[in-house]
Amino acid sequence: MVIRVDFNSDEALYIQLCNQIILGIASSNIQEGETLPSVRELADNIGINMHTVNKAYSILKQEGFLKLDRRKGAVISLDLDKVNAKLELYDVLSVALARAMCKNITREEMHRAVDEVCDDILYGNTLQE
Repeated sequence: MVIRVDFNSDEALYIQLCNQIILGIASSNIQEGETLPSVRELADNIGINMHTVNKAYSILKQEGFLKLDRRKGAVISLDLDKVNAKLELYDVLSVALARAMCKNITREEMHRAVDEVCDDILYGNTLQE
């Protein structure tokens, strides 16, 4: 598992870490049941504070992406609550699409962008203009 964080980004490191793990799961690079590195190990590998990794793992646990086990550590374990996931997607997409509309991005361009993002996650394709 390769995790990359951008130390120059305005996005908090724990959020970047959460997003990298979620993208890894979505792209099947990280499988259900797979054990993630320990907090200390991942912090050392990336060069970040252990509290940052711990916060990311706690959030991922809260959001149903992993379970924390005293013996095994952080294990990918998906809570497949599809109804809540769809509601969350709707909320996130509503704001993202409203922002796009304000920037004069057409409906067709938005549809194409969603398809491209899905393809990129699933197949590693980069089809952006």
